[in-house]
Amino acid sequence: MPGRTNAVTLAPSPLPNDPLRVVSIGGGTGLSTVLSGLKEYARGVHGEAPALGPPEIDITAVVTVSDDGGSSGRLRREFDILPPGDIRNCMVALSEDEALLSKLFQYRFHSGKGLKGHSFGNLFLAALNQITGDFSSAVRLSSEILAIRGNIFAATASNVTLEARFPGGRVVSGESKISKSRQPIEKISLRPTRCRPLPEAVEAIAQADVITLGPGSLYTSVIPNLLVNGIPEAIQRSPALKLYFVNLMWQPGETLNFSASQHVEAIFKHARGRKVMDYVVLNTAPISRVLKRKYAQHDVEPVDNDFERLNALGVKVVAADLVGDSKLVRHEPRATAKIIVTLAMRSRDGRMRDDRPRKAKIRPIG
Repeated sequence: MPGRTNAVTLAPSPLPNDPLRVVSIGGGTGLSTVLSGLKEYARGVHGEAPALGPPEIDITAVVTVSDDGGSSGRLRREFDILPPGDIRNCMVALSEDEALLSKLFQYRFHSGKGLKGHSFGNLFLAALNQITGDFSSAVRLSSEILAIRGNIFAATASNVTLEARFPGGRVVSGESKISKSRQPIEKISLRPTRCRPLPEAVEAIAQADVITLGPGSLYTSVIPNLLVNGIPEAIQRSPALKLYFVNLMWQPGETLNFSASQHVEAIFKHARGRKVMDYVVLNTAPISRVLKRKYAQHDVEPVDNDFERLNALGVKVVAADLVGDSKLVRHEPRATAKIIVTLAMRSRDGRMRDDRPRKAKIRPIG
C-alpha cells in the first residue's frame, strides 16, 4: 500500500560465516549485565576482532522506556523526552572505552542547584535530543561517540506511563511508585495502550538468531517491552530461539515469594498468548551464606527452581552456574553470554538446515 512505512524487511538466509544476530530485550541492571558479556563476542567499530570470538555476533538491545524516577524522571518531565537512564547504561555496557568516556557518562553530580542527582550521560542525551529534535537520533549519535559494539533502540518512541493493578482493584501509576509497593501485582499495563514499536527494533527481532528476555525487574524492566503493540507478535514470528533469564532473587515490591514458574506465567499472561520463550535459563550455583543473610534482612530469598511446573508450562530448561563473584547477587556476564552464544549457534544451524533445498518425491501417475 502506498505510504506504508512500517513494513519489515526480512534478511536473506544467513551464510555460515555471517555474525550471529542477538537481540536482548529488557532494562535496568540486568540488561546491562547481559550486554557487557555479549560485547566480548562483537567486532569493534574500527574492525578489531572480538575478544572472545569466534563466533562473532551482532548485538541489538531493545530497552524499556517507562522509568519516571530519579534523573530520568526529572528530564522526562522537564523536556518531554524518553527516560535516558536505562539506555545510557546500555551504551556504557557496550562501549569499547570502559575508562574515561564510560566513567564520564556514568558520572552523577552530587551538588549544584538543578544538577544534583543528574548523571552526565542523561544530560548529554537530553542535550542531543534538543539539538536533533529526535530521541532515536540522539541515541545513535551518542552511541557513535562511545563507539559501542552494537545497536540500541527504545522499545517505543511513545511517552508511556506504567500502571499496575493490585488486589482489590487499586491502580498505581508510575514505575517508581509501583516498585515501592509491597502488595502482589495482578496486572501491569501501559498508557497510552496503543503505543507502537520502533520499526528498527521489530526488524532486528525478525532477523535474530536468538532473542533474550531478562534478567531484570519482572514488572518494570522485562514485561513493559511486551506491552508495546507489535513486540510480542514480532517475537513469536521470529525464527530465533527465545530465552528468558529468570532472576536470581526475589525483588521487593514486585516478586516476593515468586518461583521461577511464576515469573514465566506472568510473562505469558502479559504477552497476550504469544509464544515469547522457548527456553528458561536458571541458576544452579549456590549462593553464599553471607549473601543469603544479607538479603534475608530485607525478606528476600533465592528464586525457587520449580522444574516440574516449568516443564508443565511447555518451556525447556537450561540450568547453569550463573552467579557472579560480587557483594550483590548478580548474573555473571561471561557465563550469561556463553549460554546465549551457544544457543544462537544452535539456532543458526537449525535455520540453515531448514533452508537447504530438498528433493521432491515423485509419485507415479496411475
